[in-house]
Amino acid sequence: MNTIKTFVLMLVMSGLLLLAGFFLGGMTGIIIALVISLGINFFAYWSSDKLALRMAHAYEVSPEDDRDLHQIVDEQAARAGIPKPKVYIIKNDSPNAFATGRNPNHAAIAVTTGIKRLLNREELGGVIAHELAHVGNRDTLIMTTVATIAMAIGFIALIARFSMFFGGFGGRGRGGGGGYGSIIGIVGLLVVAIVLPIVATLVRLSISRAREYQADSTGARTSGNPNALADALEKLEMGSLRQPMRVSEGVAHLYIVNPLKGAPSEGDSSEERAPKSGGGFSKLFSSHPPIPERARRLRNMRTDW
Repeated sequence: MNTIKTFVLMLVMSGLLLLAGFFLGGMTGIIIALVISLGINFFAYWSSDKLALRMAHAYEVSPEDDRDLHQIVDEQAARAGIPKPKVYIIKNDSPNAFATGRNPNHAAIAVTTGIKRLLNREELGGVIAHELAHVGNRDTLIMTTVATIAMAIGFIALIARFSMFFGGFGGRGRGGGGGYGSIIGIVGLLVVAIVLPIVATLVRLSISRAREYQADSTGARTSGNPNALADALEKLEMGSLRQPMRVSEGVAHLYIVNPLKGAPSEGDSSEERAPKSGGGFSKLFSSHPPIPERARRLRNMRTDW
């Protein structure tokens, strides 16, 4: 179901890009939009993994440097039936992890020092299985493509805002006379400049949530222990609330739990300190599904596979 949802949403995302190009410049605008998107995608395909690891200040560790971590990655990679990725450590007390790489043969998994201290072996194995599921499901490639399309739409929106500021493009209008100064032209520019970037963001975040659910399901099946992953997610949310990470919003979706959530204030009650499930309008702008819902789905999974 999540795979179908992702496919449909990617079609919607592509349609938004073409629509933005069309509103901006007709068929010429569509061609320009495609060229921009392809150019960004080409760069991101070859460089996004290196950039993500560099931005996280991650460093590669050998089996001699961290035997236990490598053993867990070895076990879970064998269970998942994919090549073992490179293993990285992030010196950060916030408990979190992410995977990156354009395909299973060129992948890396990074965990923080905080997650190693917080989770037991079974829970960490569930987290590693989740991240390897992202690798096996090609989620990094999917999300890189989606992010670059959103970036292209944002770039076109910026051009549209400049066009409106400087009085439009002039020339022949689509409404039959007044050019981009006409009502139709102005409305079209407003849609491109304001509406489409918001819609593109909502679609990108929806795809990110769908891929997290899919990685939970796949990782739980390959590890054979959905309850361990559920326990890990609940511990990670509490840990990230106490110790959030400073990461770029553009790479926050890579992590197994949202690294940008702020810590509760000292005056909060125990109920206020507990993670909220999230919902309604705020949920639409989240890159990750609510942890209670993810844990509930995992604990309700059949284990007779």
